[in-house]
Amino acid sequence: MTPAELTALLVLATVGSFTPGPNTTLSTALAANLGLRPTLRFVLAVPFGWGLLLSLCAGGLGTLVVALPQLRWGIQAIGIAYLLWLALKLARTSTLMQADPAQLQVTFWQGVMLQFLNIKAWMLALTVVAGWLAGRPDAAARFALVLPLLMAFGFVSNLSYALVGSLLRDWLSGPAGSGQRLRWFNRLMAGVLVLTAGWMARL
Repeated sequence: MTPAELTALLVLATVGSFTPGPNTTLSTALAANLGLRPTLRFVLAVPFGWGLLLSLCAGGLGTLVVALPQLRWGIQAIGIAYLLWLALKLARTSTLMQADPAQLQVTFWQGVMLQFLNIKAWMLALTVVAGWLAGRPDAAARFALVLPLLMAFGFVSNLSYALVGSLLRDWLSGPAGSGQRLRWFNRLMAGVLVLTAGWMARL
């Protein structure tokens, strides 16, 4: 891989990983409500799930999704519905005491599956395969470099957002634990998820 190709890949990874989306929004919201430690399973699930998605796209699954619009629409519809469901759960969480695993927690495997329902994740994976892997004589060596690199970006970006959420945790609980700040924060995060779902619907 040439220095120019690597630079372009790093720019794409930065933009794709650190711009707000369903993963970063959930990382922030979960850490603010549950704390950093319970959120780490989701933070780890994001790069694991996306790495699996990239591997399958590199193996040809991405071509199938592009070739079958009905499959793409199905993935898109389920992803939008899931984001709206998460937004509803988040909007209804008004105090830290209510934010227990039964109320808000997203499990590791739910985080993994979210990557397969996230059109942004699909577009990034397909772009990487088309631009850096497909038809290259050294595709296997490139894949061995690209996969861990982009997974590391996914981990660092979601961990960064989770750290921000965890740092806001005490302030969000409000005076005497009233939870008014947390309530509005959760509604704001829920609104971001709804907007993300709307953006996905237009793709």
